Amino acid sequence: MTANRNRFRPINRPVFHHTTFATLKLDEMVEFYEKVAGLESVFHGDSGAWLTNDAANHRIALLALPGLIAPEDKGHATGLHHTAFEYDDFDAWVDNYERLATEGIEPFMSLDHGMTMSMYYQDPEGNGVEIQVDNFGDWSRSKEYMWASQDFSDNPIGEFFDPEKVAAERADGLDHEEIHRRAMAGSYRPEVVPDVHLPELW
Repeated sequence: MTANRNRFRPINRPVFHHTTFATLKLDEMVEFYEKVAGLESVFHGDSGAWLTNDAANHRIALLALPGLIAPEDKGHATGLHHTAFEYDDFDAWVDNYERLATEGIEPFMSLDHGMTMSMYYQDPEGNGVEIQVDNFGDWSRSKEYMWASQDFSDNPIGEFFDPEKVAAERADGLDHEEIHRRAMAGSYRPEVVPDVHLPELW
């Protein structure tokens, strides 16, 4: 019998469950993720917290380990750049931006990637947090766009946009599809295009 040599990945694949961060700012991190992505503590103690915003027992774990030290040049170091959360409704996504803005929580950059419109925030430890909405409303279609589109191949980062301009256009009655089209055409480009590196907080 010939052995199957094409076992590059498991047939029965696990699904992604959670991300864990070591933190010097446990309570601030819990408060941030509650405000920005609606996560609530399943358990919040002195040495850690476990948070979820769906049926899972936790999606983010925060460990306040002894002996932790602050990172150096975190915004330009290798490692995790950001985690992402997705709204399935464009209006809810814009509403979330406006709610956070009233509390002084603003994204450090916003990009229309083609398959998603995404706003990037920064947690108290300097980790990126993406809040996105799928432009197709269908993962199979957005996946096909990434796989087959010449536009995505030519420009996988996408186009920067000013979220205030997007919110204003939504208030004027434009829908998701038209705002996405205009964003990709550069109509909402900010006056100062931000750096895609994480801003250095430490």
